[in-house]
Amino acid sequence: MISIEFLLTSLVVVLIPGTGVLYTVATGLFVGKKASLFAALGCTFGIVPSLLASTFGLAAIFHTSALMFQVVKYAGAAYLLYLAVQMWLFSSPLAVNKEIEDTNYRQILLKGFLINILNPKLSIFFLAFLPQFIPNTVNSPLLSMLSLGVVFMLMTLAVFVIYGITSSRFSKFIAESRRASIAMQKLFAASFAALGAKLALSERV
Repeated sequence: MISIEFLLTSLVVVLIPGTGVLYTVATGLFVGKKASLFAALGCTFGIVPSLLASTFGLAAIFHTSALMFQVVKYAGAAYLLYLAVQMWLFSSPLAVNKEIEDTNYRQILLKGFLINILNPKLSIFFLAFLPQFIPNTVNSPLLSMLSLGVVFMLMTLAVFVIYGITSSRFSKFIAESRRASIAMQKLFAASFAALGAKLALSERV
């Protein structure tokens, strides 16, 4: 049974701004509402591998294999830095109320997916977080963990969609100033770079 404690704790975790939230908000601001929905989907689907890894115990590899952790960690950091460079170099004034016609929604979804799948600490988080809400009396801990994971994913999707739609509504105000729109994009680029550096310097827990 899904407890109130789990729902409240998960909501707090999901609401905390991270790379997924940052990517979804940036997409809503600079590309549009529809694109932000694909960003939210991509980030949510990116949770699946980590959830399955932790559920079946594969996340323990990151605790015992320094090499595996380092490989995934640096790949994730490099990808965040790549996104930062792309956003910084191609910053441009926003177009008010215009969803870019040739937007590649599949690419937006893929970027969101990669942001989460290349974060090794996500699987470790699930391994430490989900078991806390599984009673010792349950007949199938595996099924319970999967159920909690699915609920967490649905909450993530809902919150990210709200973040994306809300941010898209503010794009017209930012677009009124050419300098403000470019500065905002560079701010997001710097934030991605900072998160990439933070991931690169992180250690196993």
